[in-house]
Amino acid sequence: MTKKLEGGCACGAIRYRLATSPMFVHCCHCRDCQRQTGSAFAINAIIETDRIKLLKGKPKPFTVPTDSQRPHDIYRCAKCQTALWSDYGRRLVMSFLRVGTLDNAAACPPDVHIFTRSKLAWIELPKSARAFKIYYNMEKEWPPESWARRKALLG
Repeated sequence: MTKKLEGGCACGAIRYRLATSPMFVHCCHCRDCQRQTGSAFAINAIIETDRIKLLKGKPKPFTVPTDSQRPHDIYRCAKCQTALWSDYGRRLVMSFLRVGTLDNAAACPPDVHIFTRSKLAWIELPKSARAFKIYYNMEKEWPPESWARRKALLG
C-alpha cells in the first residue's frame, strides 16, 4: 500500500485508517447487496478487522436478514447510519469494508464482480472484468499473499 487509506462516515463522527491494503475487493451484484445499499451493487474491500484502526468514534453493529440465512452484521455510525463495513458469519476477524466510505474510493477497484446472475441489465461490466455468475474459486483468484493472509486468519 503506497498511500494511507482513510475514510469515515457521512457526518464525520467516525474516522478510520487501514493499517494495510485489503486482501481482495469484491463488486457484489447479489440481491442482498442491492437491497442493503439501495444501489445496483456493493463494493467491499476484504480486510482483517484488526487492520481497521479507528481514529474517531466507534460504529455500532446492526444485524440484517440475508437470503442465505447466514448472520450478517453491518457496522454503522450510530449518528448518521452510514454503513462502514460488514461481518458476514460473525467471524469478528474479517470485515468487508464499504469502499465508498474511503476518502479515495478509486484506490480500491474491484478484483472481481460476483453474483452477476442478478446484475441489473443496464450495468455493463468492462470487457477486462473478472466476472462470475455466482461465486468463484478463491484459491485460484486471490493473489498468493492475500490467500496466505486469509488462511492465517481463518485457518
